[in-house]
Amino acid sequence: MESIWHIIVSSAPQIAAAGLKYTIPIAIISFIIGLILAILTALVKLSPKRGWFSILKAIAYFYVWLFRSTPLLVQLFIVYFGLPYLKIQGLWPNGIQLDPWTAGIATFSLNTGAYCAETIRAAILSIPQGQWEAAYSIGMTKPQVLKRIILPQAARVSLPPLSNSFISLVKDTSLAASITIIEMFEVSQQIAAENYQPLVMYTLVAAFYAVMCTVLSWGQGYLEKRTSRYLRPLN
Repeated sequence: MESIWHIIVSSAPQIAAAGLKYTIPIAIISFIIGLILAILTALVKLSPKRGWFSILKAIAYFYVWLFRSTPLLVQLFIVYFGLPYLKIQGLWPNGIQLDPWTAGIATFSLNTGAYCAETIRAAILSIPQGQWEAAYSIGMTKPQVLKRIILPQAARVSLPPLSNSFISLVKDTSLAASITIIEMFEVSQQIAAENYQPLVMYTLVAAFYAVMCTVLSWGQGYLEKRTSRYLRPLN
């Protein structure tokens, strides 16, 4: 039987390689796409427009409700295993068949966008109404107010919860193993099946996730200090 130390030394490079090749890219790409979706969804939900725009608002509300009300693992299974059975003649005669990478990023992005949309919406609402009125009084348009005044402040307010969402997303990428993406957790499972040391392998991959999330937490703290350096400290 191999020694535990030898197992760790021989397995760590494989897990690290999977993290660099799959885990980190999936998390970064999904978060960027999800953040774009979140900003657009939050702005749609906050818009006072009526008429045809009400349909768009209803879609935004339904999207957020759907992805916040169902488990991420179930969403992954629906997108990867379920959509191929959605056959519509003339449109998708063979169903919607996505490769694991595309299905994973699509699901993680949509899930992240739904949660971050509420974070961004709350951050925008936290900005005093007087700032809108002051900007309008000097002739600024609504897009200008959003771009120059509201969104920069909302970004600072939403930074801690958005950072937490990204850290959670990094950990959630382990679910990608369920749709055959060879990320860190999947690699640890494969190695455990070979050396019959599941406790060692799962502890090792947990340590990798812990290190990654610790580094991200430090980065979060640094960004919070940088974005709050002009604020007056509370007495």
